[in-house]
Amino acid sequence: MCLTQANAAPEKRVIDGITYYILSAPVASIKIIWKDDAEKQLRTIPEVARFYQSKNIAIDTLMNGGIFEPGGIPSGLLIQEGKELNPVNRNPGEGNFFLQPNGIFLLHDKGAAVIRTDEYPLRDKNILHAVQSGPLLLRQGKIHPVFRAESTSRLHRNGIGVAKTGEVIFVITDFKSAKFPNLHEFAELFRKLGCDDALFLDGDISQMRSGDDLYKPSNSFGSFIVVTKLSD
Repeated sequence: MCLTQANAAPEKRVIDGITYYILSAPVASIKIIWKDDAEKQLRTIPEVARFYQSKNIAIDTLMNGGIFEPGGIPSGLLIQEGKELNPVNRNPGEGNFFLQPNGIFLLHDKGAAVIRTDEYPLRDKNILHAVQSGPLLLRQGKIHPVFRAESTSRLHRNGIGVAKTGEVIFVITDFKSAKFPNLHEFAELFRKLGCDDALFLDGDISQMRSGDDLYKPSNSFGSFIVVTKLSD
């Protein structure tokens, strides 16, 4: 399946009757952010875009990261530029984040990965960025054991996966889609896109922006995954 490459806007595709925006990006272009240099939380897409603009870093695409608590606090692990800003969360609970196994999307000195939370920390890897969320969609090609193909829970969703090629795959449903996927279908989509590992990020409030839309008002979030422009 052909995917949009980095330094391009996400591609709009209809797959199995569901409309998605999909972007494939190299690891070198990706960052995860929650706070600015003064330790102030960045809550909206325009705030993040202006922050990177102030540092003369050009952005291709921004998408919200993992599930968060009131006040914009990530529900679990958040590592930004090699610094742990919020610890890993191994507690039991209710809701998508706690549907075990949940997982972590991370960027390290050798590439990108989506892992189960109980596999963290990784040995012999220098973690540069990480965000925890849940549930895990795929791990080593297997769909989360509690997902049911016949589920009638069809909602707006976004997620992230790592392809066999090593590139990172961003996916979000179109708010205007004629229908939405259940979690089993959403996980299956990432397999169709060449991923063995993928993580659910968030639901109804999720947004992905590029171009001029980066500076339009957005929902408030607890973290962001950023695709920066790479030099030719």
